[in-house]
This record gives sequence, C-alpha cells and structure tokens, in this order.
Amino acid sequence: MAATGSLPLTQYPTYSKPPTSQKPHKKPLFSLPKQTFPLIFSFPFHRSLNYPTKPPRFLPLCDSLQENIVQNIENPKNFLLPNAHSRQILSPESAPRIFIQDPPWISALFWKGLYKMTNQTVKIEHKEIEKRKYNLLRRRQVKEETEAWEKMVEEYRELEREMCEKKLAPNLPYVKGLFLGWFEPLREAIAKEQKVQKGKSKKLRAAYAPHIELLPADKLAVIVMHKMMGLIMGAEEDGYVQVVQAAVHIGVAIEQEVRIHSFLEKTKNYQRKQIVDEVQGVSKEKEILRKRVNSLIRRRRLTEVQKLVKNEEIKPWGRDAQAKLGSCLLELLTETAYVQPPIDQSGDSPPDVRPAFRHKFKTISRGPGQKIKKRYGVIECDPLIRSGLDKSAKHMMIPYVPMLVPPKKWKGYDKGGYLFLPSYVMRTHGSRKQQEALKGVNVKNMRKVFEALDTLGSTKWRVNNKVLAVVESIWASGGNIAGLVDRNDIPIPEKPYSEDSTEIQEWKWSLRKANKVNRERHSQRCDTELKLSVARKMENEEGFYYPHNLDFRGRAYPMHPHLNHLSSDLCRGVLEFAEGRPLGRSGLHWLKIHLANLYSGGVEKLSHDGRLAFVDSHLDEIFDSAENPINGNRWWLAAEDPFQCLAACMNLSEALKSTSPHSTISYLPIHQDGSCNGLQHYAALGRDNLEAAAVNLVAGEKPADVYSEIAVRVHNIMKRDSNKDPATNPNALLAKLLIDQVDRKLVKQTVMTSVYGVTFVGAREQIKRRLEEKGHISDDRLLFSAACYTAKVTLAALGELFQAARNIMGWLGDCAKVIASENQPVRWTTPLGLPVVQPYFKSERHLIRTTLQVLALQREGNSVEVRKQRTAFPPNFVHSLDGSHMMMTAVACRDAGLYFAGVHDSFWTHACDVEKMNQILREKFVELYSMPVLENLLESFETSYPSLVFPPLPERGNFDLLEVLKSPYFFN
Repeated sequence: MAATGSLPLTQYPTYSKPPTSQKPHKKPLFSLPKQTFPLIFSFPFHRSLNYPTKPPRFLPLCDSLQENIVQNIENPKNFLLPNAHSRQILSPESAPRIFIQDPPWISALFWKGLYKMTNQTVKIEHKEIEKRKYNLLRRRQVKEETEAWEKMVEEYRELEREMCEKKLAPNLPYVKGLFLGWFEPLREAIAKEQKVQKGKSKKLRAAYAPHIELLPADKLAVIVMHKMMGLIMGAEEDGYVQVVQAAVHIGVAIEQEVRIHSFLEKTKNYQRKQIVDEVQGVSKEKEILRKRVNSLIRRRRLTEVQKLVKNEEIKPWGRDAQAKLGSCLLELLTETAYVQPPIDQSGDSPPDVRPAFRHKFKTISRGPGQKIKKRYGVIECDPLIRSGLDKSAKHMMIPYVPMLVPPKKWKGYDKGGYLFLPSYVMRTHGSRKQQEALKGVNVKNMRKVFEALDTLGSTKWRVNNKVLAVVESIWASGGNIAGLVDRNDIPIPEKPYSEDSTEIQEWKWSLRKANKVNRERHSQRCDTELKLSVARKMENEEGFYYPHNLDFRGRAYPMHPHLNHLSSDLCRGVLEFAEGRPLGRSGLHWLKIHLANLYSGGVEKLSHDGRLAFVDSHLDEIFDSAENPINGNRWWLAAEDPFQCLAACMNLSEALKSTSPHSTISYLPIHQDGSCNGLQHYAALGRDNLEAAAVNLVAGEKPADVYSEIAVRVHNIMKRDSNKDPATNPNALLAKLLIDQVDRKLVKQTVMTSVYGVTFVGAREQIKRRLEEKGHISDDRLLFSAACYTAKVTLAALGELFQAARNIMGWLGDCAKVIASENQPVRWTTPLGLPVVQPYFKSERHLIRTTLQVLALQREGNSVEVRKQRTAFPPNFVHSLDGSHMMMTAVACRDAGLYFAGVHDSFWTHACDVEKMNQILREKFVELYSMPVLENLLESFETSYPSLVFPPLPERGNFDLLEVLKSPYFFN
C-alpha cells in the first residue's frame, strides 16, 4: 500500500533556479507555490518518464480528513503537479500510476524544516501582535497624559447639555454634583477676565494676563476646581489651605497643562500646514521637515516630533507668575462657587445659599508641635463640602497614574519617565544647587543610576483582584478592620452644664482629642478612597508600570503617589507581578517563609525551620483564610500585614491543593528585608565584630534581633531605677509604671531611626505613640513624662551597644560642621556617580502682590543652616549608601533574568528566584563596602576644600566582610 499523508501549511520557500544535477542521496528541491496547500509524502511516477511539453496547472489536494477522499484520489485533476525540474513527474492525461514510498530520512528532514518554518512564522506573528498591542497601549497612555483635563471638560459640557434638555439635574456623586454647579459660573468669570485683560493695553494689563490666555476658560475652570478640592482633601488642618500653597499648586498645574496643550496645538498646526504647503509650494528644506514631522506622527514617535516642532523653548514661568495666576483664579472661585444644604421639606424657611469657599486670615503654628504662631491668609471651605469629600475622592482627577507601557528610559535631568508629563530624575524641591549639580554632571557618570531607575520602571505589575474584592467588601461594610480606618467619626463630647473648672478643662481636652481623631480619620478615608480609585481604574489592565525617580540622597521612589508598592499594607496586598513564574521546590519553601514573616508577632524572628513549622501547623487556618476570607475564621486578620498575608494564603493554598504544587504559577512578590539595615551599613563601615553580629552580618542558628536586645537593656535599666528611692529619684515611680510595658515594639522605631539621626524629641514622640496604643496610661501629662523617660533610657542603651556606629556618626557630623562653618553645603558623590548636595539653606522671604493678598514666597537663600547641615549629614550619607546597594542589586538581578522591585532595604522577586537574588544582594553589599567608602569621602572633602582641616578617620575593627556571603539572616 502507498503511504499518503496531508498537512495544511502556511508558506513554503520557492527556488528560482533548479539544481543542475540531482543525486539520489541528496535532499530534493521543490518548487512550490506560496499559498497554503496540503502535501503528499509519497510521490507518484508515470511509467513513461517523458517531461510534459506544457507545465500543468497546480490544484490543491484535498485534506485526507474530508469525506470525499476516495473520489479526490481517483480524480487525477486534483493532484498537485510539479514543475519540470522537480523529481515528481506526471503527465496530464489519465494513466495507470504506481506509488513509491519515500525513505524515512526524507520525511524526517521535511518535518524538521516544517517545524522550523512554522516556529519562525509563529514568532513573527507573535511579534506583530505584541507590536500592535504595544502601539494601542501607547496611544492610550499618550491620551491619558495629554487629554485628561480635556475629557473632564467634555464630561461637564455633556452633563450641562443633559441638564438643559431634560430640565432636571442628573443624579451625580456628591463631588461631581458640586463641580457641575460651579463649572458654568466659574468658566464665565474666567472667560470674562480673559476678555478684559485682552482689551487692555500692555501697560495696564495684570501680571498674570499673558498666562491666563494660554488655555480655554473651561479647561482652566476644571483644573482650578479639581486642584482646590484635592488640596482640601489632603489638608491636615480642618477644612482650609494656605493661600500661598493653593495659588502655587494651581499655577504649577496650569503651566504643566499649557506645555502639553501648546505642543499638541503645534503638532496639529504642522499637519494643517502641510496641506496648505502642498497647494502653495514650499522650499525644499521646509517640505523635508513637514514630511519628517508627519512621518513621525504616523509612527507615534512623539519625542522626535517634540524636538522638531519646537520653534522656541517655553521658558519656565517661575513661582511669582504661578502664584499670581493661581491667586486670580482662586479669587474667581471664591466669588462664583456656592453650596446649599438640603432644602427643608416644610418650605417655611428660604434656601440657605452660601459661599463654598471663603478667603480669610488665620493665626496658625508654622509646623506641628511648634509654639510660634503666625497670621496666614487661607482659603476655608464650607463644612458641607468637607462632610461628603471622603466618599467622593474616587471621582477626583489623579495625575501621574501608573503607565500602560514601559517608561521612557532616563537620559538626563528631565529626559525620561512619563511620555509627556513633566518628569525629573530627582525631586529637588526647588534646590538650585542640587539642580545645577545634576545638570552639570556628565551623563556617562550617571549611566549606572539611569540604568537602575530604568530597571525598576520596567517591572510590570497588575492588580490582585481577589484581594481587592476582599478590601472592597470590608470598606463597604464600614472599614475599621485589617488596618482600614473607621468610616465613621467618633462622637463629639457635649459641653457639661457644670461650671466646675476641672470638668470644663477635661471637656476641652476631650473635645480637642475627638476633633483631632476625626480630622485624622477624614484624611485617612480620603487617602484610602484615592488608593482604591486607582486600583479600580487599573484592575482590568493586563499590566502597568511605575516610573521611578530619586530623592536628593539617591533613594528611588515610584512617581505615582497613591497605589504603589512603597505604600501601606493595603497597596502591597492588592499589587502583584504581572508575570507569573512556577514556584519550583525552593519557591514553595520561600513562599511559606514569606507568609510567616508577614504574620509576624515574633514568628519572623524564628529560624527558617521554625517559620516553616509555624506555617505547616496552621495550614487549616491558611486554607480557611484563602477560601472564606470574610465569613470564615479570619485568621489572616491577626497578621501584622493582613492584606499581604491574605495574598500569601491564597497563593499557598492554591499551590498545596494543586496536583503539582511546584508547578503552580506564582505572581506574588517575595520580600527579603534587611535586619535594621541602617545599622548594617554602619557595621560594614566600622568593621566592628560585635555590631556586625548584632545585625546579622555573621551567620547564626537563628536571626539576631537587635530590637529585642535593646528592649532587654532598657528593661534592666528601668529595673534598677525602680528600686531607687522616689524621694531622691523622681524616675523611680515612672520606672515602676513602665517596667511591664517594655517590649520589642516599644523601642523598635527609635532603634531603627537612631542611625538616621533621630533626636530626643523624635524618639519621645515615637515612644509616646506606642504607649498610647497600649492604652495603660490615660492621663496625658503622665503619658508625656513616661515617654520622655523611656526615650532617654532607650537612647542610652543604644549608645552602649553601638559605640563604633556612634563614632562614625560623630565623625560625619564633625566633617559637616567644618564645611558648613564656611557657608558651604555638604556635597558628595555616591558610589554609583550621583552628585548629592544637602539642600539646607536659610530661606529668604519674597513678597509679591496678588489680587487676593500680598503673598510671602519662600526661596532658597545663600546662607547655609549650619546645624541642619551637621545633624542631617550622617543619616543622609547612609541613605545614599543603601540606595546605591539597592540599585546595584536591581541591575544585577535584571542581568540574571530576575524580576525585581525594591523598597529601600526590602528587595522583592518571584518565589522561585529568591535564592538567586539572595546571592546577588550579598555579593553587591560586599562589593560596595570593599570600596574605601570613608577614605574616598575624606579625599573628596580635602580636594574640594583644601584650606579646611578635617578630623582623622575613626578607628575601625577587623570584621571580614566575606562573612556576609555566608549569613542566611543578613536579609531574610
């Protein structure tokens, strides 16, 4: 029997030139058409081997799966007939045929070629699909960045049309209803002001006139409304913001939109001009430019278009212009925006229409906890507005949302990040000296920094919809569990009828406390709503990205402020990697350890085996948490990081219930955290053996816990004090009161921040908050005294244990004092080449007259703050080192094919890659401190300030850095 087979094929190669000779042992060449057709593996030969005089017509051979296969085979017209040079030779007339079976090696070669070609075709098609998908996402991203305000304007226009047509106000969320009522009057007022300023001569025009004309009135109205409400929402105080803050904030937003609007208008103009030029004729150079611009527009190469269409760079407006324009628009808002309480159904009283915003002057303190008070101009909102804001935050305009495509690669100070929104590689907060240092550095020297930021920005994220559903359910039920704020305020205490001064004083204290708690709750509710609104916006996206930039010390942060992995447990719980990877054997191991770390409560201080045993002994609770998080036993709620713990429970439950746990795909980021990382850096700088062991630079059977060690020392000091005579030692009574309250949690934050230069006041406030949480001391005065005493004891215990670290901190502070005494800021360059300038200068007041009031703008002066330069240098320097370590690790992980995300001293990757990342981060730490870091710093100081004398380097120990490579709990 002849063996036949047929297979659909997409495309075959054709050969224009037949082979001159064919040998039996060589692979035959075929000349086949490009279209899809079935193939037969054995070739029929006619008995007569005469070549046909006419090349016969090709017809497709039907698939062998068809029902009429017998008829097709019997009909010779249905056979594929080859060209004359092929070895398959047939005569067009009907004739008896014989079939000769091909040798197996021919079929094998054919299948190999077919697989290769099919694979290439699939790859090409996949690339095309990915390219189309990327272009679609990029178009959406461009629209998101450039048309956000335009969409808002169009929405209010549409709502207005609907209201006019139906003669009925649409049913809108609270804040949108307010905006709709304010939109038309504010737009008309702005349009009128634009017209008035345009009609004046140049001499009589207001200072803001050139800027108010740059955007349409409706767009200006929307920006002012949203920005003002956003400020009120985030205000720490009760319903007001300072005029200077609001004016500058609005001015900055408008300048940013003007740049985008101007660019888009220029682009459109160039497209229009091309049509005119085709009719009128243009010079050759202009024609080439037009073609180039339009070609780039078609290909969405918008950065290049930007460069071409800029006739002149738009100069920055400056704070004065921003504040003057913002003040003018604020004044128009206060004059046109009104609110009205719900109308009394009885209809007896007239409607209470009142201004939504009022401009007034308030006497307020310059900062939290400061006694000095000053009189400031503020914009105060009506209580009616504030009451509904926390339920409407999701309808606010949020700039700098996560990107749908990878960010632009960083190539300079303002070149990188978002496609159109202004993006700067560093958050300089207006520090001229820092900006000059960055702009003056050679781009090649910044290559490693840019590379690290690009790596962090290229990590693709997505929303964990299962966890988000749980969050939404709890939030809808009123919050107040899993770390979510209570959605209800606490009741305000009523004033007592008694005239007793003690009762009145107590009422005032409790009233002040209730108002403070309610303000905090309101702010937290707004914050939660903003986070959830971004999560809802992104929940159906396949993935998104966070562009990163730096603070002035060199630490990396996502540019989007609300829903990001540096934020709260809520944010971290609802975020996961967009790419999943199989757990593998080691991944399952690290997933369990990760879950134990998130549960915390002392479990994270057990050995790895102890943590694994903890998880294995709680599998029933873990399965219940994953399957029924709301109505089950809710074991996950007892975790220190509940939503992250829930995400880990779900992932582990899915893996263990699978038939193949090791092949379960995991999207969860697994964390490896430094052990009091600031002290780890000091221990590496000082090479002190005891300090190195205390912070896990040396291998141990279980992790060393520096917080517990300090808590023990604090407890011992208090025990000694409690035995003293209260008559001669007033701390004796405090020690007796506190001795049973001392634990790891009480001192943890102070120990953690001690290396970052925490002051006594800072330590006191940290410990006071912990004591408040415990709730054993209700009297505020006693609580304050107890916090003072505990802070003093904790700092003394720290000085005993970390003497070498204290010496280095002292040396760094002394060097800074020498430099600052010469009225110079402290400067240094990080190991990755980032120039750092401490931005602590005495600010200068600059008065400007606006339509609302005279504003005092603060700007950087020429005199440095000597004390701040000295005290801030040690923590800033260590932050620059931990930022360098994280960025070095990020690039090395990328090179090793790992996903990576970093939160300062917490490094994240997939479960299956934790062991590889652990190896990399240890190697990079050793590499960093194998450099003569302090020697290089001293040399740079001596080079920059040759006339100054610096103190000698502190003595250091003989700790072997290579021990870090063997320490399992260095990061764990």
